[in-house]
Amino acid sequence: MTRTARELLEGVTGKLAPDPHANRLLPLIARGAAQVDTLAALALEERHVIAADHRAFVHLAERSAAGTRTSAPDPASAAFFEMLAEDEVRAGERLTAFAAAVGADEVRAAEYEPLADCQAYPAYVALLALNGEPTDVVLALGANVAAWGGYCETIAEALRRHYGFDDAACAFFDLFAAPAPDLENRALAAVQAGLDADRISLDEVLRHGRLLQAYETRFWHALWEQDQRVV
Repeated sequence: MTRTARELLEGVTGKLAPDPHANRLLPLIARGAAQVDTLAALALEERHVIAADHRAFVHLAERSAAGTRTSAPDPASAAFFEMLAEDEVRAGERLTAFAAAVGADEVRAAEYEPLADCQAYPAYVALLALNGEPTDVVLALGANVAAWGGYCETIAEALRRHYGFDDAACAFFDLFAAPAPDLENRALAAVQAGLDADRISLDEVLRHGRLLQAYETRFWHALWEQDQRVV
């Protein structure tokens, strides 16, 4: 039976769904128990993640549009990565208010030393930008975006309820928590084009996706460990 793009995307997302207990920081934020210094570290780490991911998505869009050594030009994947890159620009703009609310000002940002486990995720995205088959990366990232959106929804609610943050301070998380039908449609178009051209390797997709989720877990665990050390 031939799978549709939606069936494949939903199937991969289901297989790569994270362990609900893997993110140990999320429950602390959800009940207002995470330290504000930990939230500041989250903001400072995200500054680096956004900048790196934006460059990676721009490169993936360019590679997709031009074609790779083994694949013809793929405008559908290029459109997906272009939207991801645009979202990173918006995310960077919205992060400013959250950073201000948690005291992560420019002076603190200049002095901050990023945590290796927090930056492993964007490092792997950069590796995929250089070496991954674009359609495979679309599928792997689609699963991770779904998990990240759920985290952001929980955090946005907690920031308002327990930390008293206003809409501007929560806007970074609201951006990713909101449904993104246009992005989903672009993902489906890219996957369908990949199916039509027979260039999707499910084994590679799942390998990429498992690593992305593992690095995502490391990101949150590193911040959780830092939270436990705050007195």
